[in-house]
Parts: sequence; structure tokens; C-alpha cells
Amino acid sequence: MNEPRESDIAKVIRQEELLVFRSFDESDAWSLGVALRAEAEKYRPGVVIDIRRDDEPLFFSAMPGTTKINTDWARRKRNLVNLVHTSSYLVGLEINFAGAVDRVSDLDEQNYAWHGGCFPIRVDGVGIVATATVSGLPQRLDHKLVTDVIADYLGVDLGEFAL
Repeated sequence: MNEPRESDIAKVIRQEELLVFRSFDESDAWSLGVALRAEAEKYRPGVVIDIRRDDEPLFFSAMPGTTKINTDWARRKRNLVNLVHTSSYLVGLEINFAGAVDRVSDLDEQNYAWHGGCFPIRVDGVGIVATATVSGLPQRLDHKLVTDVIADYLGVDLGEFAL
């Protein structure tokens, strides 16, 4: 259940199409971050939650049980999403199941991570304006946590596209 699956590729592509904000500002970042924290509290161990506009922090929470390693994973996932403009989980899935290793062959693993947990915040008619990142769970669950909470925040039923 927690392991990445090839069938997740189509689901994540559709999630990125469905999970689009009408607008996104600091107030939205705070509300989304609080919602992520509340949902993350159901899991053990704790997670890091990081919402940023480029490198500008809009919300950050390190739950009990996290370490600086989780914060660094969040940074590396965010760097990847800011570079490729798609979720970190999708990049990892495409590498593992679609032979797309060329997408990351020039990237330094010290600064980029193609593991689930960072999702682009897209605004309709604008594009990507921020990222929401979770680190601390297995990567599929990191991605699921972020997308489930964003879907709930937006009032979007992911239905068959939920993980």
C-alpha cells in the first residue's frame, strides 16, 4: 500500500490537473498548513510541513519525531518541483516506471530529490506560485497526505484519482 505503483502515474497527472487554486496568498498558506498539520498528527512518526513561495517560507512546522534530515528532504523535493514544475512523486514514478532517468541525470542528489511529498500550488490562469511539501512518511504517503489535504481544502473530490 505504501510502495510506489506504476498505476499512480496517471492518477498524479490527473491530480495536478484537478488541484488548481483560484488564488493563493499568505492566508491560504497558513490555512493549508494548519490543515496539513492536523492531518499529519494522525501519522507516526512526525512530519515536516513546508509551504513556500520560491524560497520564501509561508508556513513551516516540524512535528515531534522529526530531525533536520526531514527538513533537508523537504528542501530537496521543493528544489525539484521548482525546477520541473510537477510533483516530486510524479518525477520519481516516471524514473522508476517509464525510464525517464534523463529528467534528473544532470541533477545533484544533494540538492534535488525525486521522492513523493512536494506538490506544486497552481493558480488558475497564473501557473505555479508556491509548493506544499511534507517529509517524514514513506514517499507515497507523503504525496497522499499533501494531495488529500489540498483536495479537501479546494473542495475537490479526487475519486478514482486518490491514492
